[in-house]
Amino acid sequence: MDRRKLRVLLRHKSAMAGFALLILFVAAALSIGMWRPYDPTSLEGPAMAKPGARVTCADCIGTGKTAVGACDRCAATGKVPGPLHLLGTDDLGRDVLTRLCYGARVSLVIGFIAVAVSALIGVPLGAVSGYFGGWIDAAISRAVEVMLGLPTILLAILVATAMGKGVAALIVAVGVVGIPQFARQVRASVLSIKEQDFVVASRALGASPLRTLWHDVLPNALGPIIVLSTLGVGSAILTAAGLSFLGLGVETGTAEWGEMLHAGYTERRNSSHLALFSGLAITLAVLAINLFGDGLRDALDPKSEKKA
Repeated sequence: MDRRKLRVLLRHKSAMAGFALLILFVAAALSIGMWRPYDPTSLEGPAMAKPGARVTCADCIGTGKTAVGACDRCAATGKVPGPLHLLGTDDLGRDVLTRLCYGARVSLVIGFIAVAVSALIGVPLGAVSGYFGGWIDAAISRAVEVMLGLPTILLAILVATAMGKGVAALIVAVGVVGIPQFARQVRASVLSIKEQDFVVASRALGASPLRTLWHDVLPNALGPIIVLSTLGVGSAILTAAGLSFLGLGVETGTAEWGEMLHAGYTERRNSSHLALFSGLAITLAVLAINLFGDGLRDALDPKSEKKA
């Protein structure tokens, strides 16, 4: 990215707001162990309460009871936000803020790696299809059209069902869903670039098709690929959360936003705040990525001649 495009991006207010929010998520995910003493999978508070127990948790000290443990009020309703648990706890006594921050690690990693998988497969397919044409283009295009013909979530469900549960399986499922978008975008870019004078000159000088494609065509198609990758992260996070909400994503109990949303919905009578906070985290993360992606698209647009 040259200086002019960088200045355009830096002056894009909504893109910078999205970038700042995304940095906040990343910082919280990386530093959570330094400022929150709770383990995201440890069971404390309500999980320690026994039927008929008449003890109190640390958040409820001052109610006239002296023991420190899990009070029957918390065991019945799930802890509400308080001094020790800023966003409360879930129905098993796990700190919600801690799990949200650890969940940011899982969700962001799934989003970025899934998009990398999509790009590593979709970009070569689209490049080969657009550059060589003929039966190769026809075969790849038909396969891409079949994948695009299925609703995104349905295709993800089919792959996730075949792969099973787990973070790795979820990454593969979400990554496969994104392949058609990359293949179609790159094919369109290559079709417009391969007829330009510098590509024709490269072929006339005796460069092999693969060398011309790699050194002359693809570098000039990087702008749309970068933008699509950025916007794809938000879609990947949303798709992964949807699969986990349906019970087809990560293992039950994993600190991941979609799984937390599912747990909050399942226990909505006692822990409705869990669904609220996890849903809000997903919304803000996807919004931040989309705002930054929109700004990046404006900065890389060759038709944009804004003065910075």
